[in-house]
Amino acid sequence: MPLLTESKVFIRPDGPDKVTGSGRYVADITLTGMLTAKFLYAGISHAEIIRLDVSAARRVPGVLAVLTHEDVPERRFGSIADRTLFAKDVVRFEGEVVAAVAAIDAEAAQKALDAVVVEYKPLQVVTDLEEAIADGAPLVHEGWADYEAANVERNGNVASFTSMTRGDVEKGMAQADHVVFGRYVADATHAAPIEPRGVLAQWEGDRVTIWSSTQVPFQARDGVCETLDLPTNRVRIIVPHMGGGFGGKCGFHYEAHVAALARVARRPVRLVFSRREEFIAPDRRREGMIIEITTGLKSDGTLTARRVRVLLDNGAYSADSSFFPHMAAMHTLGPYKIDNIHAEAFSIYTNHQPSGSVRAPTAPQTCWALESHTDELAAVVGMDPVAFRQQNCIDTGETGVAGQVYDEIGLQECIREAVSGIDYGQDLEDDEAIGVAVGWWPSFPGASGAFVKIDRDGKGVITTGAQECGTGSVMTLPILAAAELGMEPEDFELVYQDTSVAPYDEGATGSQTILNNGRATVEAARQIAVQLKNLAAKKLEASPDDIVLADGRAHVAGSPESAVSIVELAGVAAGGELLLGKGSGTPPEYPSAVGVACVGDQGLSGWAGPQFSCHAVKIRLDRETGVVRVLDVSAAHDSGVIINPIGASGQVEGGVMMGIGQALTEGTVYDEDGAQKNPAFLDYKLQTMADAPPIRVHFAEVHTPNMGPHGSKPIAEAPNVATAAAISNAITKLTGQPVPRLPMTAQRVWETMRGGGDG
Repeated sequence: MPLLTESKVFIRPDGPDKVTGSGRYVADITLTGMLTAKFLYAGISHAEIIRLDVSAARRVPGVLAVLTHEDVPERRFGSIADRTLFAKDVVRFEGEVVAAVAAIDAEAAQKALDAVVVEYKPLQVVTDLEEAIADGAPLVHEGWADYEAANVERNGNVASFTSMTRGDVEKGMAQADHVVFGRYVADATHAAPIEPRGVLAQWEGDRVTIWSSTQVPFQARDGVCETLDLPTNRVRIIVPHMGGGFGGKCGFHYEAHVAALARVARRPVRLVFSRREEFIAPDRRREGMIIEITTGLKSDGTLTARRVRVLLDNGAYSADSSFFPHMAAMHTLGPYKIDNIHAEAFSIYTNHQPSGSVRAPTAPQTCWALESHTDELAAVVGMDPVAFRQQNCIDTGETGVAGQVYDEIGLQECIREAVSGIDYGQDLEDDEAIGVAVGWWPSFPGASGAFVKIDRDGKGVITTGAQECGTGSVMTLPILAAAELGMEPEDFELVYQDTSVAPYDEGATGSQTILNNGRATVEAARQIAVQLKNLAAKKLEASPDDIVLADGRAHVAGSPESAVSIVELAGVAAGGELLLGKGSGTPPEYPSAVGVACVGDQGLSGWAGPQFSCHAVKIRLDRETGVVRVLDVSAAHDSGVIINPIGASGQVEGGVMMGIGQALTEGTVYDEDGAQKNPAFLDYKLQTMADAPPIRVHFAEVHTPNMGPHGSKPIAEAPNVATAAAISNAITKLTGQPVPRLPMTAQRVWETMRGGGDG
């Protein structure tokens, strides 16, 4: 069954609007009588609210609504229900919303914010992860025990905890010829989409329509319903074009604030963040970490045991981070063959901005630590780092750290291809080096739905809840439907990103769109295929089992001259039977861990359809300044069968560039009071096109049954995992020792070369 090939050009349906500037984002939408929303943020990291008076703000001319916690239901939300829409009694990070206003323009809204009176009693700020879990540490949440949470181990400032044990670690360490310890510290980072988030709400009677730049419209709808006590059929979320998300626009939060303002003001209300707000306010930033790894190994390189301890900066509230400790533990153990493991991971409350899903959450930091550690292990036993990985990485039929036996996988092919695509092993300039790292990332099977119909003109419409923020669903779903129906992808229109029109989808999160909604679309298209074959069988006086759909026609197998067009069949159906299909793409079950004792694993102890990768990176180091330049990248991935080669390659290239930023320049800097010091692109340095090296991409196309359509697996997050680690290993070859902190800025590289650094 033909899918898209690299030789065929299929223009993204949303492409022309985006490149010509005619596409409309939330900030471009204007409604009659629309008001401007602004938020008053805490501006202090930890304090008791002594007094909050908004009476003067409500008297400001042009202000139609001012809200605080008193004006909305008191409902806690989050993966641990520890947060309310507005701060009440206590503020716990600088970007927490204390009040919200809606006014006729931004100037009036700002005057209202300036008129709000807030008096604080400062509380002790909790920012250091190890101090936060020490005996007697001040609590970020005094009432943590009353918060609702499912299958989460908690205590004091430990918001959630995971442990994984398999085999006997002490025995494994005793059997080792060498025991190696490493400690690594990673700074927090941001998703940093170019488009700041926006929300627009309009009420019509008791129903509200909300336009939002969210990656997860159904989650946003459910959050509005939960926090404002509204039934589902009274809330509609529409997502216009989105200027990137990278996980930072997952989850729910500000839709309810804006909806509440619009209800009180009885006018449409729009909120558009400034760049500074985009940095300090959202509860989705990549968590800072402290990672400690101890590994025992034989002199021949065989791994005998691994012990892991990870501390994650949860921030002040738990957005979707309750399962992150398990993810961090698995990534720090890695895709290696080790019979004896013990891993502990703690997500810790601090007075920093809350952590949440950012592309491959927990993976780039833990992979950086693990793969830096792996190069140290290879050096201890005198092995080449690539040969060490080839010996110790899992292969088809072998057992991984969670006791899971893996069906056919392509990790070993990824290692071979990544290395062969670069100058590994060849003579380099004195200031150049090549680093190699492997990574993995799970798939997340889940519920999703799709409708497909063929109109009387033979053209199709796919209606789906899938979200498009760079996932490629606008390309891949038509490719999948066309392959089932013998049509072209261009024959399909996509109706999506509207909760009142489309069936449920989890959204653009966890790289699950094609995995889950792709299965649903294929199922719906196959229902139409059956209808078309039945109609064609009547026309051609043949059995439906003998009908083939190809090239826009239905013909009898072996007799392509005996055919009827899909346009003609659609015309017949429109006069009677309609060509409609629906699919829910029943998700595969998660595999179980075997022989592993888990605590707080959130049901993810076994990984469904894991993706594997190996990145090899060539760098140049300026020894006088510590500046590192990435010269060349070879990235090999096992993401199953590739449905859309152009889109998949773009995901790898984008993930690599994001990884370069995380490796060298991107990191949040806090002052001693827990406030961000660099919430702007002048100080928070992203990579640009000028920094982009050549990136060669290879796919180990291993058919993966019972996962995505046609044996596919996800692709979007995996390319972000191994890049920083490969860069780190290249830097270490030139500095003689690892840079112990991420990002590996020029200053930190320079200090490492001179024996300093702040591990």
